[in-house]
Amino acid sequence: MLSEKIAANLNRSSWIRAMFEEGEKLRAIHGDDKVFDFTLGNPDTEPPESVKNALKKLAMGDMPGIHRYMNNAGFIDVREAIAAQLQKESGVPLTSEHIVMTCGAAGGLNVVLKTILNPEDEVIVLAPYFVEYLFYIDNHGGVPVIVNTSPADFQPDPQELEAHITPRTKAVIINSPNNPTGVVYSEQSLRRMADVLEAKEKEFGNTIYVLSDEPYNKLVYEGIALPQVLQIFKNSFVINSFSKSLSLPGERIGFIAVSPGLEYCNRIMDGLIFCNRTLGFVNAPAMIQKVIAGSLGEAAAVNHYREKRDILYNHLIDLGFSCIKPEGAFYLFPKALIPDDVEFAGIAQKYNLLLVPGKGFGWPGYFRLAYCVSLKTIEGSLPAFEALATEMRSKA
Repeated sequence: MLSEKIAANLNRSSWIRAMFEEGEKLRAIHGDDKVFDFTLGNPDTEPPESVKNALKKLAMGDMPGIHRYMNNAGFIDVREAIAAQLQKESGVPLTSEHIVMTCGAAGGLNVVLKTILNPEDEVIVLAPYFVEYLFYIDNHGGVPVIVNTSPADFQPDPQELEAHITPRTKAVIINSPNNPTGVVYSEQSLRRMADVLEAKEKEFGNTIYVLSDEPYNKLVYEGIALPQVLQIFKNSFVINSFSKSLSLPGERIGFIAVSPGLEYCNRIMDGLIFCNRTLGFVNAPAMIQKVIAGSLGEAAAVNHYREKRDILYNHLIDLGFSCIKPEGAFYLFPKALIPDDVEFAGIAQKYNLLLVPGKGFGWPGYFRLAYCVSLKTIEGSLPAFEALATEMRSKA
């Protein structure tokens, strides 16, 4: 039998996977080309040529020790390369001693949370949010505290944040570009957050860490510059992966970067490395560490994602949907045409449209579309969205 905790978590588990499984049933009936599946954030684009070439070279080469254990933090030359890239982007002085290679951003978040949390410590999560954050926090004895962003633009609301900080607040998780909205948190919003956190740290005499989950940081549109978290928040960690930026979700490779301004930085690093080992990751996969080191400034197919975004966004707006135009990532988060987003997603299935209810992201009344699918799927879905909107209007 399952543990009581896992049984309970299964009952509130991911709507993303639940809707994907509904899609499997529809595909069996109608065929793949007749089902328009926007559930999973699983890139349909291939990795850049530099990644493929590096992988071929390493696989066919004779580099000694490429498959052996290394320091639990990862290969030092890879960490040096990542530190140099981050320093170039942020202006913050970093070395290999601030980097831990991880099994993706999910692994990185779990390592950080394991390192910093005591039982019942609170971790603030900004809604809408990636639902797995709640389970990661629970994994390590923490308590998630949900704080809504502004309904007008999904930017962090400093007053809401301030109202939810208590003496038990240990960390805040931010995710920009955001899943599910595609919104980029502005520098002004983040600096206002930093002011709130600094004031609360002084009030309670505690450190409040910022965990910035940034797997979409290379997928931004219209030349938008991402604010640099390591520059804005003294007590910060940047957790990243190459799953989305280099289209490598199955390779499970990422990193943690620790702010050099963090108090007891060396001790924190010791904790991260220890937890990377004892959580069972041991170290990030060896060969793919070497592969990504030569492609740190690249991103896979940003222009293709922008084209798909524009086609889908413009069509939905023309049909009367309300939606903030994404500035990054590859998600749309429109308002459902009826108040019940779960019912709306169920009605959409009549037209072989697979959508994820906003309830699964802590924001009912909306739904998420992952447009990291083929252009053929997006173009094929347009009449289905039109039929769905027509049905909704007829019932209004």
